[in-house]
Amino acid sequence: LSEFSEVPWVPVPYYTSIAGGLYPSRSLAITGTIPLNADSFHINLKWGTDIAFHLNPRFSEKTIVRNSFLHQCWGPEERGLPSGMPLSRGQSFTIWILCEAHCFTVTVNGHHQFAYNHRVPNLQQIDRLEVEGDVMLTCVQV
Repeated sequence: LSEFSEVPWVPVPYYTSIAGGLYPSRSLAITGTIPLNADSFHINLKWGTDIAFHLNPRFSEKTIVRNSFLHQCWGPEERGLPSGMPLSRGQSFTIWILCEAHCFTVTVNGHHQFAYNHRVPNLQQIDRLEVEGDVMLTCVQV
């Protein structure tokens, strides 16, 4: 069962629950457009106050920062992008996040970008998706 909302624009900040939590083979897709004056936005996969996966495109830094916020503390950032920054201001995008056994794999506009190793053991506790910041959403599929 998936929730599929397609309206001209999805309000940001956007919050939704992930029924049943995450597990290997489950995926989420976020489609939208980046405003010309965008600085950054983020996608969080979380439960309670913890963030299992924080995906944070930063346009002035030309990177996508990945991290986790666990036990009131940020972990080490991951910033490497082998193919360079795949997102740009004024462009539409689809970010596809696939939950695998040991990591999240992230694809942008059909091109694999990186894997982010899980930092939490219980994936099914991850029950919320948040999207906040400088982004216009057109579709979110959970």
